[in-house]
Amino acid sequence: MDREPEQIADEWLVLSAQSGSATAMEALVRRWQPRLLAHARQVTGRTDVASDVVQEAWLAIMRSLEKLRDPAAFRSWAYRIVHARAVDWVRKNKRQRDVLEDQAPDEIPAPLETQHATGDKRPALAAAIEKLAAKQRVLLRMFYLERMRVREISTALGMPVGTVKYQLFQLRQQLKSLMEGEEDV
Repeated sequence: MDREPEQIADEWLVLSAQSGSATAMEALVRRWQPRLLAHARQVTGRTDVASDVVQEAWLAIMRSLEKLRDPAAFRSWAYRIVHARAVDWVRKNKRQRDVLEDQAPDEIPAPLETQHATGDKRPALAAAIEKLAAKQRVLLRMFYLERMRVREISTALGMPVGTVKYQLFQLRQQLKSLMEGEEDV
């Protein structure tokens, strides 16, 4: 298995934090806060709520970090905790969220970055991504922007690996259709 230097650094930080190093824990928070916040914002649709969700998740992570047996699993484990808390918030506040989105469209997260698209395809890709459901955008963000492996996404979202692969395949097909539809217009 090829590990990137960032993964090795994370494993070292997790091991150090498990040994009681406050400095290592602070470094983990600094490294992962922006990514976990972006994920929570994508799931909840609200920046203020995402911040609260991630703060609660960090408390849970800190309380149970010593129980994490595989430091290499930190990323998917942390995402799973954040995702579960964000989904819980969405479930509990569905009606309130619908009203708030109608009143404050600026709180809806921006579409996924399209830096991987080339040339004049970026606007079409951004428009196609915007048409996707929030759950689909979350999956795309995790795979393409966070560069998470399918197995990590599976763990983080609590779904079988085959389901993640199938949904990614379906999303690619859907994006292709949406972009071809844009070109025809």
